[in-house]
This record gives sequence, C-alpha cells and structure tokens, in this order.
Amino acid sequence: MVVLTGRTIVSALSPPYPYGPEFVGQFMFAMRLCWFPLLVSTIAFGYEAPGLQGANFLVLFGALDRLGGFFVLASIREFAPFVDAIVLAGVAGTAITADLGARRIREELDALEVLGVDPIKNLVVPRFLALMLVTGLFDIYALLFGIFGGVLATLVNHAPLGPFWATFFNNASTTDLWGSVIKTTLFGAIIAVVCCYKGMTAEGGAEGVGRAVNQAVVIAFLAIFAFNYVFTQVLLATHPALTTIVR
Repeated sequence: MVVLTGRTIVSALSPPYPYGPEFVGQFMFAMRLCWFPLLVSTIAFGYEAPGLQGANFLVLFGALDRLGGFFVLASIREFAPFVDAIVLAGVAGTAITADLGARRIREELDALEVLGVDPIKNLVVPRFLALMLVTGLFDIYALLFGIFGGVLATLVNHAPLGPFWATFFNNASTTDLWGSVIKTTLFGAIIAVVCCYKGMTAEGGAEGVGRAVNQAVVIAFLAIFAFNYVFTQVLLATHPALTTIVR
C-alpha cells in the first residue's frame, strides 16, 4: 500500500494527464452515493452523542450554555470528520474495491497492461483524487449538519440558542476548521489507497472480491483511527491554544 501510494502520487503529478473524465465521473459517483447517508448520519450522530449526552451532563451543573463550546471539540474536531470518513469508506470505498476487484477477476487490468495502458494513472489516480476532494468537501457538509444536531439538542432541552452560539464561536477558530478539512482530505487519500489496493489484488472469483471488500473496509477504518491519533497529537502540540476552553 505504501508503494502504491508513492506510485499514485508520482503518476498524478507526471504528464500526461488523461484521467480528467474518469476523475469527474468518480467524483460525481461518490457525491451521488454518499450525500444522503452522510446527511442522516451526521444529524443523528450530532443530536444523539454530543447533543443529548453532552446536554444531559451539562444540565447537572447548570451549564447547558457550554454545549456550543463542547460542539467545537466534539463535532468540528472529531465526530464530523469520523462520520464523514466512515460513510465514504463504507459506501464509496466498497464500490471502488468491488469495481476494481471485478476487473481484476475478469483480467481487464491485465489486458490494459498488455495494451500499454497504465492502470494506476488511468484507474487509481482519478479515484484517489476524487475521494480526497469529495471527502474534504463533505467535511463542511458534515460539520453543518452535525452542529444542527446540537441545535436540536438545545431546543429539546428548552434552552435559548443565544448561549449555544456564543460559546460555540468563542471556542471555534480557523485552525479547527482547516485542521478538520485537511484531516478528512487525508482520510480520503487513505480510503482510496486501501480500497484500490485491495481491489487490484483480489483473487478467487466472486468470493475473493467479497473478501477484498470486507478487508478494505476494516483496514481503512483502522488506518483512519491510527492516522487521526497522530494528526490530533501533532495539531495540539503545534497549536497549544486549542487545548484551552474559553468561557
């Protein structure tokens, strides 16, 4: 997978660039597949986990107005990027693995190589770039609807929205936003590499393609969790102000 990542980056930067139509097609394909599952997941997750659970905890201390600040930590930094990546891996990533796996089983990839067509430049690179772009863009989408879950939790507890927005904007920063977008963009790169690799190395007929899809999802999730740990540690170490919660 590391070798495939390097070859994909080099191939994406080296001319010629014949993958434009395939890139657009994969981008639109991921958008169509993922926008509604992501909408439902972010609202439900934002309302249920940091929303209701966080609100119930803060009510005990009479500090429900701090829910907005909590959502900066919960939704912008962690939950929205995670839900975004999980939906993209589970929906678009599995489709990519199944597609490339079926091509491998039908020996279409071997035929491309015989014809002198580079499968990495023509198949992997457009999927790699498309997933990076769509995952980064969907992070903004996930943030908006995840925060909407916090608004619903505030209204359910019969509290005014003014304090929610006040503590939210007091604690939110541009570093939180660009850190979240960069992180999810790299999540997309991880998903693309893992799913393309498992698809292009599938063997054993239809059963082998099914195994490759299952393995791709599990490996992608584990890689996302591990990378998120490293990214968060680096971000907090280089921007210590993020560890301070403003009233």
